[in-house]
Amino acid sequence: MESTSPSPELKKSLGALDGVVLAASNTAATTSIGIGMGVLASITGRQIPLILLLGFLPMLGIAVAYARLNKVEPNCGAGYVWVGRAMGPWLGMIAGWVPLAGGIIFLAYTTSVTGSALVQCAHEVGVHSLLGLRLDANSTLQCTLIGLVVLAAVTVTAVTGVQKATRLQTYLLVFEYTVLLVFCCWGLIAGDQPFSLSWFNPFAFDSFTSLAQGLVLAVFFYWGWDAAFSVTEETEQADDAARGSYIALFTMLGLFLLGAVAFQRVLTAPELSETGAQGLTHYASQLTGQPWATLPLVALMFSAVASLQAEIIPTARLTLAMSRERTLGPIWARISARHGSPTVGTILITLISAAVAILSVVIPKLNEAILAAVNAIGILVALYYGLTAIACALRFRHLIRTSPREAFMTVIVPTVCGLILFALGAYLALYYATLSDTFAVSVDNGWFNLLCPTVILVTGFMVCAVAKWYRRAPAFNRNTSAAEVADIEAVS
Repeated sequence: MESTSPSPELKKSLGALDGVVLAASNTAATTSIGIGMGVLASITGRQIPLILLLGFLPMLGIAVAYARLNKVEPNCGAGYVWVGRAMGPWLGMIAGWVPLAGGIIFLAYTTSVTGSALVQCAHEVGVHSLLGLRLDANSTLQCTLIGLVVLAAVTVTAVTGVQKATRLQTYLLVFEYTVLLVFCCWGLIAGDQPFSLSWFNPFAFDSFTSLAQGLVLAVFFYWGWDAAFSVTEETEQADDAARGSYIALFTMLGLFLLGAVAFQRVLTAPELSETGAQGLTHYASQLTGQPWATLPLVALMFSAVASLQAEIIPTARLTLAMSRERTLGPIWARISARHGSPTVGTILITLISAAVAILSVVIPKLNEAILAAVNAIGILVALYYGLTAIACALRFRHLIRTSPREAFMTVIVPTVCGLILFALGAYLALYYATLSDTFAVSVDNGWFNLLCPTVILVTGFMVCAVAKWYRRAPAFNRNTSAAEVADIEAVS
């Protein structure tokens, strides 16, 4: 493969545990449970446990595809590189551009979530104003400005080395998971809402639209487990990335199901959907008084901080992989000789995310800003995960003739899971397109929900055009060589 690899190279300093920590932090279980349960409740009602279980199944199939592709070609570009090999540079570029843009959107709205958690913590200790300004945990402007300070701080740790960053994330995860487990188990025992098997009834959804939209949001809940593959070139063994992602994915399943059932044991459906970004705080207050009710809020704050840092790391490495193939400019490929990390790219990602976070102020209510971001990212996540799954099936399709048993896991399963995600994304896009007659800046407006994914895809193809005709990236001017194909066959 023709490339312009930078010197020095990424430093190999990580193990399987680091991959687990990075993937778990990026998935941000505490943040998803604390904020996302309300979003899911507004769409699926009391079917939250079932929808999270159903969303896990295609994610597991996609994880199988990632692990198999990483085995033959460990690359920090992951889906961007693998889709490009199997399906051509245009789709490969989209498979890279979509998670890049999605990562920036995630950083932007998580910045606001972090600020909201800090404001809520300030309220709990009796601080209700700052410099004469009343602090409002649901103000997008206030929460964004406070969150930007935290974003700058975690960028420093990400720049100075991924090993230091994962060590910090480990401490944060231990605290937040301990608090989360204690309060969820407490809710299971002390909740006064009767448990019902109907929560797992697939025929209890109000409509197919609520099922489809819920599944896309459930996929978004799990989004982030693949962060372990972004540091595959920095792990001592390539298989560590796959192990880390599997462990993180199954851990998320357990935590999400536990959290979903616990929340529904304690809160009614209207309470779940109305509390929004402050759902975890309200849940804790139903179980105990102060100061113990503040612990889940602190855990939420730690989760948001950890996920900010965890998202910066894979996004910067994705731009590094794209820069090495000249589909992005050379500035993204600069690696610090001292820290062994893409320092410049990390800082640029932070600056762009900060700009997007400031633009989100156009949506004044934090809950609505979060929902708009989730709607946008959900469709995009389904697209690039689906592309990677199909790329795996195409790359190893020869196994159908030579090893039918192995082909089931590397061809059939990824194909089915990829097509499911494509169908969900397409259905949801069609639903949004027919939801409204006119455009309005509102999360209830279908065209507004489609605007962000559409802009990302259009700009992605524009970047493709620049890479092909201006940068003359090698990937756009050659096919996979016979030697590469032979190598793939040999490893398989």
